[in-house]
Amino acid sequence: MSETFEGGCSCGAVRYRLTSRPMFTNCCHCLDCQKQTGGAFAINAMIETSRIEMLSGEPVVIEMPSPSGRGHEVHRCPKCEVALWSNYGRRTWMRFVRVATLDAPHAIKPDAHIFTRSRVPWVKLPEDTPAFEIYYDTAKQWSPESLARLAAASGKA
Repeated sequence: MSETFEGGCSCGAVRYRLTSRPMFTNCCHCLDCQKQTGGAFAINAMIETSRIEMLSGEPVVIEMPSPSGRGHEVHRCPKCEVALWSNYGRRTWMRFVRVATLDAPHAIKPDAHIFTRSRVPWVKLPEDTPAFEIYYDTAKQWSPESLARLAAASGKA
């Protein structure tokens, strides 16, 4: 698809464009996402770094601890400090874009709910979206097109 999505931080200093739909979008209910967002979950759109165009400004990278121990870089606006996307596990070829920072934040629906074992009990999960206590088998959940994009971006094609 040739759809594009624009977004940015709260103050407008950093603006970006996704040049396509993401490969996959997770609604993550892990305790780490809850703590970092101050909310019940984070919705992360996984997309190749090369498919993010900077329109204005440049995020700063903040190092965060990660439960995996592989690192978690959060890219934030240097002025208002809104988290725009993350790089989990030092995979510089892929970003986890915070869907809520899009100008149309409801344009991208989660493909799966993950880490539901720690979801806030009053959050009802939609029946038409797969949900996993921890994580899922990527090869089973992602479309063939998204798997090909993932392989190409990671250099494993």
